[in-house]
Amino acid sequence: MLMADIWSLKKRSEVMAKIRKTDSSPERTLRTYLRHAGIRYSTYGTLPGTPDIVIKDWKLAVFVHGCFWHGCSRHYRSPHTNVEYWSTKLRKNRARDKAIAERIRSIGWHQAVIWECQVKRNPRQVVERLLKRREMESGCALSRDIL
Repeated sequence: MLMADIWSLKKRSEVMAKIRKTDSSPERTLRTYLRHAGIRYSTYGTLPGTPDIVIKDWKLAVFVHGCFWHGCSRHYRSPHTNVEYWSTKLRKNRARDKAIAERIRSIGWHQAVIWECQVKRNPRQVVERLLKRREMESGCALSRDIL
């Protein structure tokens, strides 16, 4: 059984338009913790997929994925309305994420995907995992793409 949307089409459009493409709260939080850890980074570089955070010294592109938009296995809940649209949207997002990862690897860079829920739960731990990963692989290519 499909539930009707609680908002009109106009209101739904306004709400969706306010969703940020850049500078989301999880991104800002993660950048704060990276700064406190002394990790130098830039934002929205020119690499494929426009990573949220770029750590040039590590040749690492960091993507902060929203649980809804990228289909977090723990937190994604499919909308009850317009199901076909949303399932297609999620499938395309995941395919695009995979293609971007391949393009980044092809130019000799590495990527880390950080989920919004990880940053919200424990941003310090996310940074510690990045540092540990770097320490374990220093002098070597970073091999894992997903933290």
